[in-house]
Amino acid sequence: MYLEYYGLEQAPFSITPDPHYVFLSEHHRDALAHLLYGIRQGGGGGFVQLTGEVGTGKTTLSRLLLNQLPENTHAALVLNPRLEPAELLQTICEELRLPAGGTATPAATPAAAPGGKRKGGKAATPARSRARPGGKAMFDALGTYLLEAYAKGDRVVLIIDEAQNLSTEALEQVRLLTNLETETQKLLQIILIGQPELRDTLARPELRQLAQRITARYHLRPLDEAGTAAYLRHRLTTAGAKRFPFAQDAVRRIHQRSGGVPRLINVIAERALLGGYAHDLLSIDAKTVDRAAGEALAPTSSAASPRGRDALAAAGALALAAIVIAFALSRNPAGEAKTIGDSAAATTPAVSAQTAVSIRSGSAALDGAALLQRVRRTPPESPREWQSLVAAWKAPTTLRKASPDACPPTLSPGWRCLRSRAQLDQLLKIGRPVLLRLRAEPQAVWASLLGADAAAGSVRISLDGSAVDIDRVALAGVWNGEYLAIWSAPDALEAKFAAGDATAIDWVRRRLHAEGDDSSDLSVALRAFQARMGLRSDGAPNADTLFALSHRDAGPRLQTGPRTGEP
Repeated sequence: MYLEYYGLEQAPFSITPDPHYVFLSEHHRDALAHLLYGIRQGGGGGFVQLTGEVGTGKTTLSRLLLNQLPENTHAALVLNPRLEPAELLQTICEELRLPAGGTATPAATPAAAPGGKRKGGKAATPARSRARPGGKAMFDALGTYLLEAYAKGDRVVLIIDEAQNLSTEALEQVRLLTNLETETQKLLQIILIGQPELRDTLARPELRQLAQRITARYHLRPLDEAGTAAYLRHRLTTAGAKRFPFAQDAVRRIHQRSGGVPRLINVIAERALLGGYAHDLLSIDAKTVDRAAGEALAPTSSAASPRGRDALAAAGALALAAIVIAFALSRNPAGEAKTIGDSAAATTPAVSAQTAVSIRSGSAALDGAALLQRVRRTPPESPREWQSLVAAWKAPTTLRKASPDACPPTLSPGWRCLRSRAQLDQLLKIGRPVLLRLRAEPQAVWASLLGADAAAGSVRISLDGSAVDIDRVALAGVWNGEYLAIWSAPDALEAKFAAGDATAIDWVRRRLHAEGDDSSDLSVALRAFQARMGLRSDGAPNADTLFALSHRDAGPRLQTGPRTGEP
């Protein structure tokens, strides 16, 4: 919509992390330097703590950190810390690819990055044993692993994101890991990344032993006004802008209304560009920014904090989008010039500020405000969507009692579970029903992705057993890309493939052949497939890639187009 008007090639202010748009302020560079220093100190010890308010760039820094790990560094990244101590220990072992109850040397770690670097997170993990090993067995296995890494001159790093969600018991388990040491140095470097509440948690008397072991602390502050201006210029230039559309007073107002929080800067700047386009403004002024911020950051009781304001951004987005579309249609009622489809940032048809809006398929799509209310009314512990997903796959009925929050890599023999992040278009390419983690602070619930209607720009989901159509923009306001998938696949497929198992290699090769990737070099074929599917192109058959590779296998499919029976 506004891209051509402002000479842009891409939408510059998406809130989805994109490495091409990374902007490192002086504070971000200092924070990254602290983290890298803590790792390079090796046995220097203890914990490194990074805190920052919601939206200040902590997740971006953690991704940059993984990409800049020193040589011969093995990293375990824990993204979901809401675990019992034993589950946390098991997750760490799985991230380091330790067989349950056994050991694995760093040299034998499959799919390592060049130079021996292991970038954790979404890397492949081996299947769990059918019987969960005891805490002592896992602790001993981890100790042996760390000693073998130390003997080879390797470093091992544990990174825990969203660490403010760790329970007191889990934090104590993490502290005990620092007891794994030689006479001269610690064997495990631990980095805790979290919101400001993490500092309050670690200040409690019962955690003083852990707090005393923190050797480096850094609090990531929001951008100042000059940093905000530099941030805006960087993102616009990266998106192809030849000129800067914000007046000086507009930049000042964006900083004032966002508090310098990058995510909120994105929300306000995006709405301001839409508003400027609607009013034919080549230079966006402070008044336009105030109007955009008023929509995105409307002051209510739930918006007292940046986190609350962030949750309200979707409602503001829909209201302003309605204004913009109304202007566009009034200037071109025949719809022959500017259309909604002109911009990747505007993927919906005309949107109303009402609770439901009419879409081309004839069904009704919830807008952002209505969707927020539906999420808040959904019981967080409702098992309906998980049970429906298990039933759709005709998986063993015993899996219905499992918890989607745990999501073990191997649910039962022949059944896999994946909890990861993706963009909506990636999931639509795979074409499988999955669970989406929707958030309306402080609520977080699971919803089922059932299908999409590309012509109408709507997505079909199910919340607590009730199917609804929602606008794609509305979905972006409550979904940060986190999803959960289950599917049928051979056990320990990643580990067997890395070990050269002929059956596992043939499983991958046959599916690549079905995709038209016939290169004799499996790594080249995998990279080509990953690039097409929007995955990280590393040539490794990790869990995300295996899920995508199986998309042509038997199993349930997403619905496409309008609902059956609708025009």
